[in-house]
Amino acid sequence: MSLGGGGGQMQQIAQQMEELEGHIEALEGEIEGFQQEKREIDEAIEAIETLESGSTVQVPLGGGAYLRAEVQDIDEVIVDLGADYSAERDQEGAISSLESKQETLDGRIEDVQSDIAEVESEIQQLEQQAEQMQAQQMQQLQQQQQQQQDE
Repeated sequence: MSLGGGGGQMQQIAQQMEELEGHIEALEGEIEGFQQEKREIDEAIEAIETLESGSTVQVPLGGGAYLRAEVQDIDEVIVDLGADYSAERDQEGAISSLESKQETLDGRIEDVQSDIAEVESEIQQLEQQAEQMQAQQMQQLQQQQQQQQDE
């Protein structure tokens, strides 16, 4: 009893769905990375707003090591501009630059969420296609059984 050769197509659909689900996981990872970057920017903004010249801070050196240092001038904040460029900003300018970065990250998060929605739509289409194929296979099987009973 043959089911019309739909098994190979079903396997192909299952493989496509698996790949798309992996793609969604990767996109969700990107969003988490952007959200982590936003949290770090929030912390930086809070520090810039609360610190004053003469404050003692711990400066990370890497590898879990820190150095105590005194803030010489809060109006000399070095802010990463991207593409390996940095600029010295006063307190207000630094906060403004960081808030602008957050807005850019918000836009990137929205773009990735849109990509996720598109991939989820593709998965739904594949699921519908698989359901239709299963229904057709069941109908063919029932027809074959009916023919055998009629003989």
